Amino acid sequence: MKFLVMIYNDDALLDALPPGEFDSMMRGCFAHADELRAEGCLLDSMQLEAPAQAKSLRMRDSKISVIDGPFAEAKEYLGGFNLIEAADMDEAVQIAMTFPWSRTGRIEVRAVRDSDAVRKRVGA
Repeated sequence: MKFLVMIYNDDALLDALPPGEFDSMMRGCFAHADELRAEGCLLDSMQLEAPAQAKSLRMRDSKISVIDGPFAEAKEYLGGFNLIEAADMDEAVQIAMTFPWSRTGRIEVRAVRDSDAVRKRVGA
């Protein structure tokens, strides 16, 4: 099964890290990601730019509006993700626990829906 491991950052916690700690965490994270990729568990991973550089879109009454930044004000924001392969949710959570980012935000693990099955169900 595929799972999306979403990394949410809290700038206050990131800024509170001792000097050099963030870079050390990133180096360890990249090395660990390389290991997971070699094992076939990590399918893809990407970091996102800051929310201030984002655009949010919303359609209401057939009118679309575009605003700067994230739609919802939140202390934590999506900073990146990893697409992993795991036997089940328990294994996916175990893999997610090996990343350090729960210290500076939150990690969410969510199963990826089988789009081919949905496509077949809806006749698309």
